[in-house]
Amino acid sequence: MTKSLPQTLGALRASEFGTAPKKGRSVKDELRANLLARIKSGQPLFKGVLGYEDTVMPQIVNALLSRHNFILLGTRGQAKSRILRALTTLLDPAIPVIAGSEVNDDPFAPISKFGRERVKEAGDDTPIAWLTSDQRYVEKLATPDVTVADLIGDLDPIKAARGGHLLADELSIHYGMLPRAHRGIFALNELPDLAGKVQVGLFNVMQEGDVQIKGYPVRLALDVVLAFTANPEDFTARGKIITPLKDRIGSEIQTHYPSTVDLALEITSQEAWTQRDGLPVRVPELVAEVAERVAFEARKEKRIDQRSGVSQRLSITLMENIVSNAERRAVRLNEPAVVPRLADLYAALPAITGKIELEYEGELIGGAVIARELIRRAADATLKEREPSLPLDEIIIWFDEGQALQVSDDATAAAAKAGFGAVPGLMGIVRESSLPHGDDDALVSSCELVLEALVARRKLSRSEGGQYGRSVRRERGFPSEHPEREE
Repeated sequence: MTKSLPQTLGALRASEFGTAPKKGRSVKDELRANLLARIKSGQPLFKGVLGYEDTVMPQIVNALLSRHNFILLGTRGQAKSRILRALTTLLDPAIPVIAGSEVNDDPFAPISKFGRERVKEAGDDTPIAWLTSDQRYVEKLATPDVTVADLIGDLDPIKAARGGHLLADELSIHYGMLPRAHRGIFALNELPDLAGKVQVGLFNVMQEGDVQIKGYPVRLALDVVLAFTANPEDFTARGKIITPLKDRIGSEIQTHYPSTVDLALEITSQEAWTQRDGLPVRVPELVAEVAERVAFEARKEKRIDQRSGVSQRLSITLMENIVSNAERRAVRLNEPAVVPRLADLYAALPAITGKIELEYEGELIGGAVIARELIRRAADATLKEREPSLPLDEIIIWFDEGQALQVSDDATAAAAKAGFGAVPGLMGIVRESSLPHGDDDALVSSCELVLEALVARRKLSRSEGGQYGRSVRRERGFPSEHPEREE
């Protein structure tokens, strides 16, 4: 593409890039113009970002149309980084820069001494390079060890010696990430983790364009869009972010988790790697829904630190682990397709425990115990949503009489169906309900759902090996209709 574009300043002057509206246009004006064109065409603003159409997206649009620097506030797993990276789709496909410039100097208005001298010496023969939209995006994770030199720059004695420059000469500067993002987008994740003195340097660049490197003042008229992310609690905590910097951020936008299970299912379906390169994969709708509701239940659990949040990645990795466990079973048992069951959720506990931060009470119990509770509560919530008043007394009585049922996640679908068929009334209840039962896999998932819901209600017990049996409460002599007495 670059071969067909002007390669010298003289050719650039004679091209469309040498005249308005592209000549001299700032990055914020560029984003604004391209955003308005996209809105007018009716195209989606950011592909792959779901659930923000009526909440977050309008606020981002307003911020960009207002030419604001902005910050996205939200806990982990709310697509903040994806939104920032998607901003590059609103940039022009390519822009001209002075070849060899560290700070992407505009050939018509260079900001560095290198760029100014190059144009002065070569004139219309000044070589031109081209930057794509992706090359104009710079991202940095803020950590306490990030220095002013990392973001702004530092004097480079070796560069000065090789070029024969004084240390006070601008040509001796090794520019940091922010000047290198000139004419582009600079994204800084977890802004409050940045040291206070670095934040001072940052807001001075934002407001005045002044940079001081080792005591030498250098004025850089940076043209850059600054976009930040942060956890809301850290952002509002005193001492985490200096007030002058917060004051200079134009728009503060709150992100959020999916508001409905259906929306969360759509996101997980988009992101999870479920279609493998071997056997065909078919995930029953009940399994997908229960897996999704695990995250919803975790976001209500008091023993989980809600300040850290429960990432949407929990649902994504959980679904991937569920499919993997079913894939392992299908290959070992020579089954024709990979069909996950609810039992596979218990084999995917690492995908849950690795995504939750526990409060003190939760740490005493353990992540694995809480994860199993979340699975059962998710199953119960799914059953209540679909069939809130199923007649389940016959099933409970059968187990209360001392009967047990062993259905492990390594059993074949036929063995699982035969096992559930031994429980009086179970399959009949499922078939007469609105629960999926059109084929054996759907029937097995519905039977599992009923039993898991009964475990959540403490009518039954379930061992780690997948054995359903009499409720522990009844063994202790407590009536099952009073679950609070188990404690």
